[in-house]
Amino acid sequence: MPSLKDLRNRITSVKATRKITKAMQMVAAAKLRRAQEVATAARPYAERMDQMIANLGSRVTDKGSAPLLAGTGRDQTYLMIVMTGERGLAGGFNTNISKLARQEAQRLLAQGKTVKMLMVGRKGAEALKRELGNHYIDRIDLRAVRQIAFANADEIAQKVLKLFEAGEFDVAKLYFAEFKSVIKQDPIALQLIPAKIPPAKAQVTGAAEATHQYEPSEEEVLGDLVRLNISTQIFRGLIENVASFYGAQMSAMDSATRNAGEMINKLTLKYNRTRQAMITKELIEIISGAEAL
Repeated sequence: MPSLKDLRNRITSVKATRKITKAMQMVAAAKLRRAQEVATAARPYAERMDQMIANLGSRVTDKGSAPLLAGTGRDQTYLMIVMTGERGLAGGFNTNISKLARQEAQRLLAQGKTVKMLMVGRKGAEALKRELGNHYIDRIDLRAVRQIAFANADEIAQKVLKLFEAGEFDVAKLYFAEFKSVIKQDPIALQLIPAKIPPAKAQVTGAAEATHQYEPSEEEVLGDLVRLNISTQIFRGLIENVASFYGAQMSAMDSATRNAGEMINKLTLKYNRTRQAMITKELIEIISGAEAL
């Protein structure tokens, strides 16, 4: 049975932990609001970019003029861009993305494919290092970045484009967590190269169809848009990850705070019972001694 001093020390320790988790929860809640606004504001831009590529792609007959759209024609070598957080204490946020990437990599390897991995974020790189570390080709550290900007996404996109132009891979996929709510962040895989063109929206019946003229040619515009779309989708993944991280961390710290409160109540009850038992024992010893005299 632990002594009263041990119980007091444990209660003090758990109270200190509860203060830390409560503070982290409040910080995550404050940062989540801003991150959620940024992620929500960026979604229409990414969706509109997809629609522009779809509309223009339906007009262009020579897809070979846009290599990122046509791809290499093979699917032997895969580049997996796995984006996770730089820090932990966020529930299953990092684990879920790493799990999705691990399952996909194992499936591809079982099919005899070549897998290369570009790791963005320290936690994912650490989680997959033991099983898939020999497939890493580069690691990007964003710990020094206080606020994710488009320039950070463009830097990653330029690395991917250089690898593609050098013939290092055939298919590139992006892995990140899409923010749904504070308690739900869905890990998804998004194919970047060759770009998947969504179906163009049908023209509204009776509406006048606008005529567009492109300068330079439609093929050149499409090629530039597809290149820009790589940076856009990577930027989307980064900011979705930020919002997902803070949402997961807020939820995890809230659970930790409540668990700490329950543990404090249990330890306090145990402390009071132990103290009462010791007092009762001392009283019995005093009474027994007095009767013996």
